[in-house]
Amino acid sequence: MGEALQAIVIVAATFATAALSAVAGFGGGVLLLPVFVAVLGSRDAVAVLTVAQLAGNGSRVWFNRTEIDRRLVGIFAIGAVPAAGAGALLFATAPLPALTRLIGVFLLVMVAWRRWKPHAARLDDKAFAVVGAASGFGSALVGSVGPMVAPFFLARGLVRGAYIGTEAASAVVMHLTKLVVFGAAAVLTATSATIGLALAPAGAAGAWAGKKIVDRLPAHIFVLVIEAGLIASGLLLAITGG
Repeated sequence: MGEALQAIVIVAATFATAALSAVAGFGGGVLLLPVFVAVLGSRDAVAVLTVAQLAGNGSRVWFNRTEIDRRLVGIFAIGAVPAAGAGALLFATAPLPALTRLIGVFLLVMVAWRRWKPHAARLDDKAFAVVGAASGFGSALVGSVGPMVAPFFLARGLVRGAYIGTEAASAVVMHLTKLVVFGAAAVLTATSATIGLALAPAGAAGAWAGKKIVDRLPAHIFVLVIEAGLIASGLLLAITGG
């Protein structure tokens, strides 16, 4: 594949997956990572993905800024920040495909659990901070764990803009932490940072397009879209390992 074609592929994939994430609140990173791995290699792919996701999530925060549950973001960050730092340090030496498959199985179980006990995923504040820690650690290792935390945000009664914005703000906290550690560990190079920043306009455009779609979705359809995305992401991760 020529360099020009590679550039077109990753820009188009970034736009499409950012739009998907803006509708479902997750899924973009899970689908974008295999594309980046094929073009950039596994280690650079996670670093570039982190920069690109920071831009996409930042855009979703801005577009939904009036509906964000800031208190919930703070609780999530208590666990996510130190765990994301620890996971990023581990990633610098040891990517773990087995963990990716485990997360995929977890997603499938969570969808079944939500259907069986729809209120069981509602956690108190301390348990929600633990969810933040698990997602921060996992995100540093496999690039994206948005689908893993979706059921817990949904259980707080967040839908549409409130869910999208709150989940995105929580992701921004994780990505910023990861980038600091990646930079210190020389995982984030000048080249990977430049590529990630170059993809920022495509990510922002995708987030804007997705926002226009989600504003028109009825709440019950919105939840079904998310659950369908959870199933698709779970199968993809479980089968391919990312």
